[in-house]
Amino acid sequence: MTLPAQLLEEAKSLDLNISQACEQGLKSAIASIRAQQWLADNRASLEASRQYVEENGLL
Repeated sequence: MTLPAQLLEEAKSLDLNISQACEQGLKSAIASIRAQQWLADNRASLEASRQYVEENGLL
């Protein structure tokens, strides 16, 4: 893994735990991608539910 030198220097000057920050960033990116995938996988069902409520109201 490579990171821009300027970014590393700034992180070090702020006494930032680089490993922990990278781990948190990866967790966030993974969660975001999984959420996007879930929405894409379930788009048809969500649309059908939205349409049903629009036509029939809430249960």
